[in-house]
Amino acid sequence: QVQLVESGGGLVQAGGSLRLSCAASGRTFSSYAMGWFRQSPGKERDVVAAISRSGSTIYYGDSVKGRFTISRDNAKNMVYLQMNSLEPEDTAVYYCAAGVVVTTTPGPDYWGQGTQVTVSS
Repeated sequence: QVQLVESGGGLVQAGGSLRLSCAASGRTFSSYAMGWFRQSPGKERDVVAAISRSGSTIYYGDSVKGRFTISRDNAKNMVYLQMNSLEPEDTAVYYCAAGVVVTTTPGPDYWGQGTQVTVSS
């Protein structure tokens, strides 16, 4: 079992930055790929970024490439999402997720409760 707790969301003006953090419980954190997903009202939950167990392989969704950076610290059981040049379209609930694979079927095995990010224009 892995429990995930996100933090760092909030309200920011367009062009600003936020850093999301995800704290994971358990001693098997480094066994899981990690990802950040987001969902806004009326839309499906989409993957924003993902990182492999060692951090050597990283994926970004097209809409965030060049603006967001995912990273992980296996010693601290933490994963981060640095979000720069935020746009109103980035407004969503952001979820941390863990799994054997997170970007393809069957998808993550564990989810956090989500943290709201709101970008004002």
